[in-house]
Amino acid sequence: MDAIEKDLQARKSEIQKEVKTLFKVNLRITDWDVPEADDKEAAKMLITILQEALDEIKIDVTAGKYDYY
Repeated sequence: MDAIEKDLQARKSEIQKEVKTLFKVNLRITDWDVPEADDKEAAKMLITILQEALDEIKIDVTAGKYDYY
């Protein structure tokens, strides 16, 4: 296991927890802003938004944007 893999594995649960927190906070905000919101539909929309952001990051990584970050 190289140093990068070791570091990320050590922080894996923390990273996943942060992503879940981001999701939950935004779902809660939608509930506050739109009390009659369908939570299941809002959750699906949030997943789409988060996935779009991850896809953009993936494109940037492939393009070398983070090579010397």
